[in-house]
Order: sequence, then C-alpha cells, then structure tokens
Amino acid sequence: MEDKREILKRYFGYADFRTGQEPLIDGILAGRDVFGIMPTGAGKSLCYQVPALMLDGITLVISPLISLMQDQVRSLISSGVRAAFFNSTLTPRQYAIALERAKAYQYQIIYVAPERLESPGFLEFAHSVRIPFVSVDEAHCVSQWGQDFRPSYLKIREFVESLAVRPIVGAFTATATAQVRRDVVELLGLRSPVIQATGFDRANLRFEVIQPRDKYAELLRLLRESGDASGIVYCATRKGVEDVCTRLQAEGIAATRYHAGLSEDERRRNQEDFIFDRAPVMVATNAFGMGIDKPDVRYVIHFNMPKNLESYYQEAGRAGRDGDPARCVLLYHGQDVQLNRFLIARSNEEAELDDKTRGEVLEKELDRLRQMTFYSTTSRCLRQFLLRYFGEDAPEYCGNCSSCLKSEAIDVTDQARKLLECVRQSGERFGLRFISLLARGGEEAAMDPRVRRGHLEEIPAFGSLSDSSDQLLMDILHQLLAMGCLVQTEGDYPVIQLGEKAQEVLSGRESVQIRAMGKRPPRAAAKGRSTEKEEPQGEMDPELYSELKKLRARIAGVQGVPAYVVFPDAVLRRMSIAKPKTRDDLLKIPGIGMAKAEKYGERFLALINRTA
Repeated sequence: MEDKREILKRYFGYADFRTGQEPLIDGILAGRDVFGIMPTGAGKSLCYQVPALMLDGITLVISPLISLMQDQVRSLISSGVRAAFFNSTLTPRQYAIALERAKAYQYQIIYVAPERLESPGFLEFAHSVRIPFVSVDEAHCVSQWGQDFRPSYLKIREFVESLAVRPIVGAFTATATAQVRRDVVELLGLRSPVIQATGFDRANLRFEVIQPRDKYAELLRLLRESGDASGIVYCATRKGVEDVCTRLQAEGIAATRYHAGLSEDERRRNQEDFIFDRAPVMVATNAFGMGIDKPDVRYVIHFNMPKNLESYYQEAGRAGRDGDPARCVLLYHGQDVQLNRFLIARSNEEAELDDKTRGEVLEKELDRLRQMTFYSTTSRCLRQFLLRYFGEDAPEYCGNCSSCLKSEAIDVTDQARKLLECVRQSGERFGLRFISLLARGGEEAAMDPRVRRGHLEEIPAFGSLSDSSDQLLMDILHQLLAMGCLVQTEGDYPVIQLGEKAQEVLSGRESVQIRAMGKRPPRAAAKGRSTEKEEPQGEMDPELYSELKKLRARIAGVQGVPAYVVFPDAVLRRMSIAKPKTRDDLLKIPGIGMAKAEKYGERFLALINRTA
C-alpha cells in the first residue's frame, strides 16, 4: 500500500505537504476526528482527499454547493481519482446508475449535499457500504453564529451516528471565530478532535478600501486596469447585481451575473461562462462562490460592504487561490451601513427562531456589522485588523494593504486622549461629528444650539484641538472605535460612549496611531507566491508560456473542462521556467502527478522541445 507521500505525489504532483496538512492527515489515518481551520488556498481539500485514497471503503464529503462538488470531482477525475457527486443536477436515471456503481465500490470519494443525507435511497446505500470517513467541508455552516448557517448541517451528526460503525469525522473551514469553533465541535459531535489552525494570513492578497465619490466609475477603472483577468464583483442585492452587470456589458466588458433570483439553468450557464473564461467578470450576490475552485481569480471587488468580516474574508479569499498576487478591494460608502442594517433586520424577521434567540442573533449580527464598518473606515493596517479579529497576532505594518501603502503611521495619542475627554465631559450623548466639532471649538461650535443649550463651551475639552482638521479628528475617532476605546449605540441617532479600553489610552498605557496621508512608508518587499510553493529557479519564458496556454486551451476545449483542470497557470509558469525535456523532468514540477503526466505529458513536452 502506498504511503501518504506517495499518494500526494502520484495523484496531486506534490513532493511534500504544506503547513498544517500533515497533522490532520495523520490524525485521520490514526482514527481520530479532526478539525482544520485553514485559509482559502491553503490546501484543505488534500487533508481529506489523501486519507480517502488510503482508507478501505468510500469517503463521503459533505458539501453545501453544487459548484463545489462539480469542481472538485472534475479535478479529482483528471488526477486519476475515482470520484463522483450526488446532487440535483443528476437525472433520476443518472442518480440510480451512480448509486449502483457506488454500492459496487467503484468510487473512492463521493461528494454529497447535506440535504441528501435524509433521502431514504441514500440512507439505504449508506447503511449497505463501508464508510470509514465523513468529511464536512465549509463546516462553519453548522453554526448560527457563522455567516452561512445552513439548518441542514444540523442533521449531519444524526446521520453519522445512525451508521452501524461510526466513521471518522473531519470538519474543515476557512473562517471561524471562537464561538463558531465551539459550535462545530459540539454540533458535529467531534470526539477529542485533532484541531489544526494554520493561521488566516494570505500574503499574496492585497487588501484595499476605497471610498470613492462615484462607485461605478471607480469599479470601471479597476476592471479596465485588470485587463482580461478573471475576477468577481460582489453586490449586496439582486437589483445591484442586475444594474452593475448591465452597465458593464454596455461598456463592452464581458460580464455575467449570478443571484438566487435567476433560474437554476441560467445560474449554471453563467457560472460555467465564468469558470470557462467566456465571461471573465462575474457580478454576483453572496449566493455565488463558496467552494469555487477557480484558482486564477485575480481580484475580488466588493461593490457594497458585506454584513460581517467573516463573509468579507471568505469572499475576498476567492482571489489568488493559486498563490499569485491578487487584489481584494472594498468600495465603501456610508449608505452601505444602513443597507446592511435593513438586510439584517429583514433576514432576522424571516428566521424561524423564538423571540429570545432572535434577539440574540440580531444583537450578534449588528455587532459584527459594527466591526465590518470599523474595518471599512480604519486607518490601521487592514491585514492586522482582519487577523486580530480572528484571534491572531499581527504586526502594525504589512506593506501590502491600502493603509500601509498610502502612508506611514503617526502617533496621535495626545489628540485621542483629548477626544475621549470630550466624550466624557459632554455626557456621552452625542455622535462622532459633533464630538469633532466640540473638540475643534471656535465660533461655529459656539453657535450650535446643542452647545448653547448644554453650556458645553464651558467644558475643558471645548476647543482643545482647535488646530486639528475635522478629517483628522474623524480618523482618530474611527480608530478609537476600532480599538474598543469608544462604542457606538444603535438606532437612528447613534451616540458614542467610552468603551472598555478607553482607560488604557487615558492612563497612558496604550498609544494610538493612524496613517498620515502623503507620507510613504519604507518600500515594501514585493508580495508574491507563498514561500511554501516549490518554484524552479530562473526566468519565465513569456513566449513559451503563451504557447503553453494556447495548447492547454485546445485540450480543455476538446475535453469540455475548464483550462485550470488540465493544468493551472502556476504549473504552466513552472514549465516555462524549467523547460522539462522528459517525462521524469515533467514529474519534478509541483502540481503534475502521474495521471496528468500520462494524459497530457507528450503534447506539452513536444511543444517545449519544439520551441525551446
């Protein structure tokens, strides 16, 4: 029997595992439940695919989306793995045939939707075969505190425990707060699991927040700047998707759309147009994308601010899965906050929850919206903000986000103290803009009816920052909100109050920094592929790379699969650098396993030998 490294090399073309993969694989092979929290693009799928090829029986992979199943199965079959999916795209006859093949152990891995677990036909099958391992992908869907809660995920534990022999259970997700992690372990019934969290950082992603006067004009600029690269534009509503997609198409941009209001057939066609690069721009609601394996998405642009950082990080993480540099741009406007408050209230009303739980869920959603708003307005390093939200330490400066690249940090601790005093002395009953006005003082502030009515011109903090601009003070106030030194109430007229961390700044134990416009930080090192990727030495041959892409496109066209299923861009780039001459040379390139070398090797080697 092949060991795990032989399996990794034979089917997937890699010589060694990436960080975090091996402890999870070893745990599964030792019969332990596992829980992997790994960012998109870190190789979660290999953590259950490699053991599945070593265990006796059929591994079930529970996945929430048809697109994920189809992408994964297509790639597995191309790599020589016997895999299938059971979902609603199969006709009754196709499903019956697939089920008979499965009963005969003709598949090693089967992808299935959680809803399918309750089907009598599937249950009869599951009780008639050996299922040594059940892997739950997108496991955060089990938690009501997660951003993609699916009630059907709550049935997984019951299904697992109904089997004659309880299988090993693995749970995998890219984003999970502490609460969601606890829910995953409890609600899936994981037994003393091996837990592996590899860290949330994706060094190849550049995070940017832009607050444009005209969002559509800025979007158009970003898309034209990106050329024919593949990317996703997220909008908050179906109407937004329709409007943006129509306008882009009118500009001659090859865009398509995806939202829950379209027919299933149109959603499938549009998704295929995107995956097969016929329409490189996908305009979509959050109904699109979870589990999409397209590795060469070069940008994700949020036309509207999402409701929470979990959703944002997962959606943004669909960029650059191949490890190459990619952009994650959020176009922010203050109206996004009100739109999301409306969407949260509506979804909360529609949820089938008791009043107590509904209130708790609403409070949690609004708190997460506040954190998302702080991210959208902070002058701090965006990567640090994201990583700290997920409980991970991070430096103050990353060199690869819009905050770090546009400016360098300046200390504003003195101004921050005076603003906190202004909040306290005015009674913690006013909004951000009014606090800025009070602190700046002057004739405009003195004439304000609220100042005169409350005699606020007499407080020591009045005019204490008269030499500061409103913009600077607003930046500092937003920073204090993000740090927890201030909190903002809910309602139509939110006010700011001192938070738990306020005393840290007032006492001098904590400093406050923001980014100063116009001052450049030290030049950042170029952010590229993960250092864990095995890269050949030398320069890429652009002409050869272009010819390799053309050959790949011809093969993919004949086979009716996306180009990246043949070989992803990263493999073609490595070919254009290493210029392999023989089959053995080809197998040394990370990402080329035996099945693909046998299937495609001769044609690619012939092209390289002809042009090199």
